[in-house]
Amino acid sequence: MKKQELINVIKQKKSLLCVGLDSDLTKIPKHLLDAEDPIFEFNRQIIDATIDVAVAYKPNLAFYETMGINGLLSLERTVNYLEKYRDEVFVIADAKRGDIGNTSQQYAKAFLSHEGFDFDAITVAPYMGEDSVKPFLSYPDKWVIVLALTSNKGAFDFQFLETENKRKLYEEVLIKTSSWGSSENMMFVVGATQAQMLENIRNIVPEHFLLVPGVGAQGGSLAEVCHYGMTKDGGLLINASRSILYASTEKNFTEKAREEALSMQKEMAELMQKYI
Repeated sequence: MKKQELINVIKQKKSLLCVGLDSDLTKIPKHLLDAEDPIFEFNRQIIDATIDVAVAYKPNLAFYETMGINGLLSLERTVNYLEKYRDEVFVIADAKRGDIGNTSQQYAKAFLSHEGFDFDAITVAPYMGEDSVKPFLSYPDKWVIVLALTSNKGAFDFQFLETENKRKLYEEVLIKTSSWGSSENMMFVVGATQAQMLENIRNIVPEHFLLVPGVGAQGGSLAEVCHYGMTKDGGLLINASRSILYASTEKNFTEKAREEALSMQKEMAELMQKYI
């Protein structure tokens, strides 16, 4: 999906919502466990309940890899199901890959090519440098989403260290990696619990989209994220996972998931009127 196509979807749906498909077999409604593929069935129903208000879906690979080949089959079925919505949703592999060049080439092929899962985007860790990221940028109309500033407690171990340029390490990551791609094929992960730092981040990467986890169950403020991070094109994909997926674990889980997604979309639409 090209940048303008993503912008069009955001404006059409009046939404910045990315639904994180962190689908856990131990947490999904028990009545789904009788299905042939419980995880896919859960994902399918969540997608059907939220497709008109979500602009993106983000399967977290860890929740699928933990189940071995069965989990990967559930992932494949989920991505194939989303294929029919190709023109109206952006699909992200939350894989956080990052390795030496020839290994990254294989990861890129696995997640971004037609021979692989054919996601629109993949999250990557930039620690190993340019040659570990560049292979992911070689696929037309595909996106690399670089980890920049995360919301976990351990973020302070490295990301805020000051460099010899008197900049924080996460700032160096933004400056350096943004020169490898463009705002047409690169985004950045910025945790919602670091919302006020979005203002500084926007000074460094004013045109890039930001993928923002941490709103919802992790307590990040949607209003603050939009205040500091929104651009005239939207510029944000705001992820919610647990707050939508597990709004209920009963048979009414789709209705409750939809209620939560609609609530977020309504607030997003109001904020978009203010900033766009």
